[in-house]
Amino acid sequence: MGLTQRDLQHVFERLRSGVVPERGLEAFAVGIDPQRAEIQRLLSLARQGEGVFKFLRGGYGCGKTFMARIAAIEAQAQGFATSFVVVSDNDLHFHRFDELYRRVVQELATASCPRGALGDIVDRWIARVEEALVAGGADESAPDFDARVAKRMEEDLASAMKDQAPEDFARVLRVVFELKQARRVAEASALLAWLAGSQNVAAPVKKLAGVKGEVTSHVALDYLRGILCVVKAAGYAGLVIVIDEAETILRMRQDVRGKSLNGIRQICDLASSYPGLLWIFTGTPDFFDTKRGVAGLEPLHGRIKFTSYEGGTASLRQPQMRLKPFDRARLKEVALKLRGLYPHGERLQLESRAKPEVIDRLIERVSAGFAGDVGVVPRQFLRQLVDLLDTIVENPEFDPTADPAFAPAPVKEPNETELRLVDGKKEYDPEPDDERGYPVLAPVEI
Repeated sequence: MGLTQRDLQHVFERLRSGVVPERGLEAFAVGIDPQRAEIQRLLSLARQGEGVFKFLRGGYGCGKTFMARIAAIEAQAQGFATSFVVVSDNDLHFHRFDELYRRVVQELATASCPRGALGDIVDRWIARVEEALVAGGADESAPDFDARVAKRMEEDLASAMKDQAPEDFARVLRVVFELKQARRVAEASALLAWLAGSQNVAAPVKKLAGVKGEVTSHVALDYLRGILCVVKAAGYAGLVIVIDEAETILRMRQDVRGKSLNGIRQICDLASSYPGLLWIFTGTPDFFDTKRGVAGLEPLHGRIKFTSYEGGTASLRQPQMRLKPFDRARLKEVALKLRGLYPHGERLQLESRAKPEVIDRLIERVSAGFAGDVGVVPRQFLRQLVDLLDTIVENPEFDPTADPAFAPAPVKEPNETELRLVDGKKEYDPEPDDERGYPVLAPVEI
């Protein structure tokens, strides 16, 4: 299916900003068919009720975020709900499961709701319960119909979760339903916000459902189990959670790094007990292979260690899936696809001026700013490519093919990571204790 004009505008606007688009990626994906097939295998397992995880491994510019976005898009197309969370050292400390839970639920998305989809998912679940009761002979106009709906909701959750969810979880959902039926929408929305991890819900609203405080770190994963059950009860195939840029953990304090890695270990240990949930993490080789990262926590390292054979051959089905760097041929193929997608009526004019040889020059110019390393330039290259296409369209007299001395515009300001790569530095500042590793922590210690 082709992209809509809205999708095309989104793709090119995001690329102008040096950011991976959230949709439309499949139209210019190149060289990742085997990796996409592996994601399809994992989605199939999740659909069958397995709880699974995957780590996407690659250096800067390899397309980890791109691949993770593709996975989320394809998951939604197959009926999954998704959540795309970017690790941040400012507002997400990975060992704080309450913070992780809040971000996951805030970013819940479906094919019809791009963000904050919990309310839509709950409404869909309620509608399915009502339809099932009516199909079974219940009279939806009967005075006790709402009570029967609330009872069936609690029974469905109890059956699916087998007493593994906090008692508050089902009670809050029942009260949300009752408030909706009473047309008290604001209070119902506030309780849903509490269920999503909000810390700003007024005490009188929480009192309606008999809850106090907030969802804490110690129970957050149990609440996540409840969210997963509601997602599936609403008719979705399962849930896919993407944790992008896990290498950000490397820049955190030593104690926070250790707790965060133990948090990831706990998630992997519990993965099989969350049927229908696929976790996808992205990270760099430094994150996985150094003692400052995963290699410093032996139980996690031993479980997800990347292995390869002579010549670099490696299975895609192992816990870490390697993404290979871009080369010139692959960058050029992406560029030609984007040229063909560019939303402009004068297609022949664009193609006659943004010729393959012009794209070759653009690749040379951008990679020269990174010591000729094509593998780290995709973000900058795509920004420059879109800038070139924009310039051609906006200036009919501009023809880069007419001037043999034409040189693309200077590379836009590199970000901090790109500057460190140019200088041959690691993505973090080394510390004396980097080789010490981390103790294994029990869940209560995390």
